[in-house]
Amino acid sequence: MKYLLPVVTAAIFLSSCGGGNDSQQKSESPSTEQPAQTANGNPSYDPNRGTGKFSNVEVAATVDAAKAEAGEKVYSVKCSSCHKLSDEKLVGPGWKGVTSRHTAAWVMNFITNPDEMLDKDPKAQAMLEICLVRMPNQNLSDEEAHNLFEFMRKNDGVK
Repeated sequence: MKYLLPVVTAAIFLSSCGGGNDSQQKSESPSTEQPAQTANGNPSYDPNRGTGKFSNVEVAATVDAAKAEAGEKVYSVKCSSCHKLSDEKLVGPGWKGVTSRHTAAWVMNFITNPDEMLDKDPKAQAMLEICLVRMPNQNLSDEEAHNLFEFMRKNDGVK
């Protein structure tokens, strides 16, 4: 009986740690968007959009004021401690001119998917070499990302 508890504990430990990610993989929904492929069958990479779910983001000629205001609130809570609205680096790069340097899809993919972008995107990796700190995933919704992009456009002087 005195050996039963350690054996049961070891069995529970081994069963919970081993076996890979089968249960996690089954709970994730499959992606419906298939990446384009190169001639050798490998997925192609589009540096204008980065890597993530956003590919063709419609951007109006003028800033959506309501979205920009909502984006400013997101900036105040989740972004301002690391990013300035000027071109000055704080922890991360300054935001001035970001919407002229990157497409909407690239920016929105980066802010919603920073880990994969930092692992795969050359422009994101170049920024990491300068800033030396990985951007944390702030778990922004698609709507928050779009609002934040509109705020960035407003900050860049788009009317």
